Amino acid sequence: MSTATITPPLTFAGAPASAWAFGIRIWIAVVVALAASFWLELEAPSSSAVTVAILAAPTRGAALEKAYYRLIATFIGVTAAIAITGLFSQARDLLLVAFAAWIGLCVYAAGLMHGNRAYAAVLSGYTVALVAIQQIDTPEHTFETGVARGAAIAVGIAAIALVNDLLAAPDSFPQLVSKLAALQRRVRDYAKSGRRDEATDTATAVGLLRDVAALHPEMASLGSESASGSMRSAAARSTAVALVAEVYAARALKAVDATTRPVVPLSDWASREFQRRDAEVRQGLSALHAGTRPPQAWRTPLYRSHPIAAAAGIRAAAWLALPAAFFVLAGWPAAAVSLSLVVIVIGLGAATPDPKGFAVMALIAAPIASALAGTLEFLVLDGANEFALLALALAPFVIGATVLTTLPNRLLSALGRLNLIFVLVIFGPSNPPSYNPQTFLFTSLFLCIGVALLLFAQLLIPTLSAPHRQRRIMASTQRDFEHPLFHHNWRLAPEEAMFRDATRIAQIPTGGTSPQDSAALAEALSYFDRAAASRICRVSLARLAGTKLSHYEAEAETALAAQDTQRLCDVASNLRHAARAEHDLAEQISSDLVVAAAVIDAAEHPAAPPKESVS
Repeated sequence: MSTATITPPLTFAGAPASAWAFGIRIWIAVVVALAASFWLELEAPSSSAVTVAILAAPTRGAALEKAYYRLIATFIGVTAAIAITGLFSQARDLLLVAFAAWIGLCVYAAGLMHGNRAYAAVLSGYTVALVAIQQIDTPEHTFETGVARGAAIAVGIAAIALVNDLLAAPDSFPQLVSKLAALQRRVRDYAKSGRRDEATDTATAVGLLRDVAALHPEMASLGSESASGSMRSAAARSTAVALVAEVYAARALKAVDATTRPVVPLSDWASREFQRRDAEVRQGLSALHAGTRPPQAWRTPLYRSHPIAAAAGIRAAAWLALPAAFFVLAGWPAAAVSLSLVVIVIGLGAATPDPKGFAVMALIAAPIASALAGTLEFLVLDGANEFALLALALAPFVIGATVLTTLPNRLLSALGRLNLIFVLVIFGPSNPPSYNPQTFLFTSLFLCIGVALLLFAQLLIPTLSAPHRQRRIMASTQRDFEHPLFHHNWRLAPEEAMFRDATRIAQIPTGGTSPQDSAALAEALSYFDRAAASRICRVSLARLAGTKLSHYEAEAETALAAQDTQRLCDVASNLRHAARAEHDLAEQISSDLVVAAAVIDAAEHPAAPPKESVS
């Protein structure tokens, strides 16, 4: 039997050709943005280049969606800057306090969002720094600065959109199809694996749910990718929801196989349910590939923790207040620029799982970016005024940093992302070029000092610890499960509610394989299984309303509320015997009830790991 050979991708200097093509596109977009800004004689041409750097994404849809939210966030930020300046322009201390409160509010909003929406929330915060704080000594120029920044951002967005279209930037949906198909194969393998030991089974199921939930930003970006983007986005969402439901069906199948209750033969029933979920995934994948509407238009609701988001917002405001107080007391020149860069690091870090780790990376990247920007400005260009020389000089710095962002190594990828932005911020291309060593030194020095102060503030006021986050999420899981209205939320289909629970599991921080982490994940998965089984049963029981069997609905509801598995099985048995004209309906509902009993039993009494045989 012949085996198909897979042609490895072309590589150059350790990076695939696609990464170099991505870098060249970003470089061309930066050059186009600067050329347009110089031609239009914009007040802040470097902002257009920085916009391109911030919007740099390998696929067209991700870049366009980010650009859309960047426009909205810039409008909100400029409006907030004008309002804050108008109210507190005569009191610098109050202005900084109001600004810190605004940053905290934006970080809080980012904690309730996901993907580019979270980015837009933090951008609304640090736009105030770039507009109002840098004009803290001349508040009457705030409006003009905001308009100039908005114009430069619009030019940068137009440049990257034009270059991506002309150079045929790849679409993201083929990659998303491959990822979803790979997840489907993993779910099938999980269903076939059988229940080995509880720790392995839990880790595999949690890994599947987390990987599905992690695709949410990519699914959202499909909407702006093409004319059929909205339908592809809907198909991707439905496929992801079906995958989560298939994971539950696989766990229900394992629970049924492990049960000792001889109520009804359920193995065939559970197998058919798993096959039905698998077919829903296949239908979603077909619709995603073809760009058509899926058979089920499921939504993908996200879990949001208001207490955790509020804690992050309060900490962000405090982190900003400490460097701001230091700069005010020191009275250094160019402190407003440094404070603005501190706010950018706070905002970008808030959109990452580890803000402190991001600040550490920024502290490492700041001197590297300063050295690169100095090399570009004073060694490579060295007083040149020709735009062609500027474009060529930018090439190695922009392309190299962009290629680094695509590498799997997280350290190099983060350094590439930060240096791509920092180099353009420090260099600040203008027309005519200034080549002012004092400005360069001040910007570089205050960037390093500002990030160091931020890191010091984060050491004084640390982020919410992983165990604390874990306890809060687990408390919300238990509270939601025990709340009587939780299982009667008819706004969400059972499958959609499963996806929301999966995103909650994905947010549970785990520092490794400690017993506490394993216990938390096992408990969260137990709640996931029981909540899913209860919701499916309630949807089935609702079909008894108005029939002669309606009294069984109340009995089953009572048993579900008490998680009484024996009573659920008794109701199922009585329902099967009482039903005659509606035999098929009773058979389905009774099977759902017994499956729920098996799932609840498996969740409350997990199987012990197999003992090793002694030879």
